Amino acid sequence: MTQETNNSEVLDTLANHYFEILRLLGEDPSREGLEKTPLRVAKAMQVLTRGYEQDPHQVLTDALFEEPYNQMVIVKDIDFFSLCEHHILPFYGKAHVAYIPKGHITGLSKIARVVDIYSHRLQVQERMTQQIKDCIEQTLHPMGVMVVVEARHMCMQMRGVEKQNSITTTSAFSGAFNQAKTREEFMNLLRG
Repeated sequence: MTQETNNSEVLDTLANHYFEILRLLGEDPSREGLEKTPLRVAKAMQVLTRGYEQDPHQVLTDALFEEPYNQMVIVKDIDFFSLCEHHILPFYGKAHVAYIPKGHITGLSKIARVVDIYSHRLQVQERMTQQIKDCIEQTLHPMGVMVVVEARHMCMQMRGVEKQNSITTTSAFSGAFNQAKTREEFMNLLRG
């Protein structure tokens, strides 16, 4: 079975399930406005969860360069969108990533790609923050890594407590960032 055939079968199966979900919700999935909705939702879910098919470690090593630079590298304000695994509702925001190289650097866009890969999976913000940090740490072996993620969760805005302006912030750090002074420098650079 080819990858294309497998993807087609998965897409058809997803669409059939979404057809049934619409029916169970009391809708007529065969009416004009909903006729193509199951397939559209199936395609959307494949895009929104494409991170399962990508290797973030490979992304970083594809652009790995020997470089003696040993000061903080920060890629901030990386926009992301993800799906909360508890309600399959979006959460979105910005990720800020810093690392201190130890002999090797990676292409700056690769840091954003790592965020993209982990955010395109069913997630919780806490795990996603840790996964980004761990991936950079395990692949680049830097002197330290720090990740801060700020997000709005639709599961808190659209349902449940319905709080529109709440923002959740998570962080993960290692190595040189275990020192309060280094973390403070990172946070000051984020604000600046």
